[in-house]
Amino acid sequence: MNFSSVIFFEALIIALSLSVDSFTAGIAYGSNKIKIPFISVQLINVIGSIILGISLLIGNIAKQYIDYKATIAICFAILFILGVIKLLDSVTKTIIRKYNYFNKEIKFSMFNFKFILNLYANPEDADVDSSKTISLGEAVSIAIALSLDSMAVGFGAVLGNVNEIILFSCSFIINMFAIILGCYLGQKIVTKIKFDLSFISGIILIVLAISKIM
Repeated sequence: MNFSSVIFFEALIIALSLSVDSFTAGIAYGSNKIKIPFISVQLINVIGSIILGISLLIGNIAKQYIDYKATIAICFAILFILGVIKLLDSVTKTIIRKYNYFNKEIKFSMFNFKFILNLYANPEDADVDSSKTISLGEAVSIAIALSLDSMAVGFGAVLGNVNEIILFSCSFIINMFAIILGCYLGQKIVTKIKFDLSFISGIILIVLAISKIM
């Protein structure tokens, strides 16, 4: 595998890790018979891409003022810590679901953070009007909730010299299909199965982090 192939493959793997949550959320919507119109899928994807793009831009600016060895260390720390968090993600979601009253005690209006916490644990709750269809307004909340990880990953990836253009392009395409495919597969599930694929994303991020210091 030549150098250009390695660069593309690395960006592709990171993009796949970022799409895991979208895929899982899509399955949750589909299994609950909640439809996501294509325009809502596009809005989710566009907002997510903008947030990722901003983090890539900030990372690109930051690495010009940070020593190379320091950027590698920061990249390792961000990817490794986030990977560990993703491995523990299913436990966090279980706690939020079990102790739902905890969300009700949080009073924070910016980006309706209280709602985002609940959406993080139960993606299907995005359909707040129970219309069985995700509106454009609901799609905005979904996009914000699904993009929280990409801010840190995008910043860390650029510090690790991942090609930001390839990463952005791969993420834009893969994330859109992840939601659509997740919804399709979810509709084929007869019983509602509570499962989480965050550990896959966690493993990928940890492996990438370790590869940066080898």
